[in-house]
Amino acid sequence: MQFLIFLLTDTGRAARFQGGGREIKMENVSHRVTDDTMTIFLRGHIDSANAPGVEKEINDIRESTPKSTVVLDCQELSYISSAGLRVILRLKKAVPDTSLINVSPDVYEIFDMTGFTEMMDIQKAYRIISVEGCEVIGQGANGKVYRIDPDTIVKVYLNPDALPEIHRERELARTAFVLGVPTAIPYDVVRIEGGGYGSVFELLNATSFGKLLSKGEKSVDEVAKMSIDLLKLIHSTVVKPGSMPDMKAVALDWADFLKDYLPEDKYSKLHELVAAVPEDYHMMHGDYHIKNVMLQNGESLLIDMDTLCHGHPIFELASMYNAYCGFSELDHSISQSFLGISHEMAEEFWNKSLRLYLDGADEETVKSVEEKAQIVGYTRIMRRRIRRDGFGSEEGRREIENCRRHLEELLPKVDTLLF
Repeated sequence: MQFLIFLLTDTGRAARFQGGGREIKMENVSHRVTDDTMTIFLRGHIDSANAPGVEKEINDIRESTPKSTVVLDCQELSYISSAGLRVILRLKKAVPDTSLINVSPDVYEIFDMTGFTEMMDIQKAYRIISVEGCEVIGQGANGKVYRIDPDTIVKVYLNPDALPEIHRERELARTAFVLGVPTAIPYDVVRIEGGGYGSVFELLNATSFGKLLSKGEKSVDEVAKMSIDLLKLIHSTVVKPGSMPDMKAVALDWADFLKDYLPEDKYSKLHELVAAVPEDYHMMHGDYHIKNVMLQNGESLLIDMDTLCHGHPIFELASMYNAYCGFSELDHSISQSFLGISHEMAEEFWNKSLRLYLDGADEETVKSVEEKAQIVGYTRIMRRRIRRDGFGSEEGRREIENCRRHLEELLPKVDTLLF
């Protein structure tokens, strides 16, 4: 799709005309074209005095370089009157796919009061913040969480074009909150200095489970108990079909990816095991570990909600196994850099968490469930490493081979992923 982006500026050619008996100097319109995008920068006031000239400039540009989509960037637009609104309305009628971005709060209020926000896509400007020097208090598959002041944290997304992800995560968080799962709800979206976007949360005096462990403020037993209590609440919550992603479908994609990398009989067994897991609409976090849970005033809160999904708990346990053991199996320093605790403490935390989750089951049962979780976990790690060009480095080849070895040992011993 082709795009036409308008931004109004007062640099460039000057146009003069009479308005209200006085000579008005109109703010100029300039533009540039890169590939299939035309950018025009608009600035200052648009009112009855200069609206006709602004509209003529826009129409002249549209006629010279027609595009099917119009984006008006209002970053430096400080005011717009009813005359300016009529210019935009006529533009919208001429080009139905017209939207506005980077609208200041004051100008956005004008659009909102006049009903324009119901007629077209109008996006507010995002305030810019810096996370330089801020403490990393959480980390997930898609971003990092920083504390920017004693009361506020921000999740910075790895994807620089993460706005759709942010809106999706906010909806997932709201869904979980309404269903009774204690979650931190973002109240603002910001741009990050240097690039990218973030979601801002208010968390007064909140401390991650990882920090509680690393600082010795809580014991492994205490944090594991809090962690599993919250996890069981999550897993007891039933969601509506279609409201969240299906983790079984995701895991089946992981398994199918390995078709060309495992012996045929092992791949067939892996596919059959995942495919045989029944549909399950109990909520899962999807990336549950000690850096994604905070303690605030004695209450445990989830802070990373973009991986929320539904499915059988074996998929959650697989993710937990990877966070505490799998990802750091060949390089124990990963536990310290990722979780903030030693590899030995991470393994201890996993072992105690699994036993708490299984409510004191005998060791044979615990071992059996761990092997099921390992199958899914190593499937995910192997696929992840291959997709990241793992065969291109010695470290990558070692990790891929390690996962393959585990899978070839485990698959013949396991007949179901259920427990």
